[in-house]
Amino acid sequence: MANTEASLKEAMTSIEGTVGVALVDYTSGMALGTLGGGKEFNLEVAAAGNTDVVRAKLRTMEHLGIQDEIEDILITLGTQYHLIRLLKSRGNNGLFLYLVLDSGRSNLAMARHQLKRIEAELEV
Repeated sequence: MANTEASLKEAMTSIEGTVGVALVDYTSGMALGTLGGGKEFNLEVAAAGNTDVVRAKLRTMEHLGIQDEIEDILITLGTQYHLIRLLKSRGNNGLFLYLVLDSGRSNLAMARHQLKRIEAELEV
């Protein structure tokens, strides 16, 4: 089992092309931890904004009567991938891992695989 800080460090170091990572509570919009980002990319603001993305998708699924769970949400930009992985392990409802990748330096399939492994080991 890994704590938040160790999990964020693991994501930054083990996932090729990572620009930043955050653990976010989508009920409040607060980042419980961030690592990376920088002056050009404020992870706190991005985390808060992506809570709206998660909430909107959950609402849409409810309206459509979809009885399933979101594994992850992918947003592709010209130079970046934004990956949102909802946590399901050990009652971590209401939380997601948010990963920002440089699309030119990353492998999206491997990033998804690594993020799933990190989620499984995370204890909040």
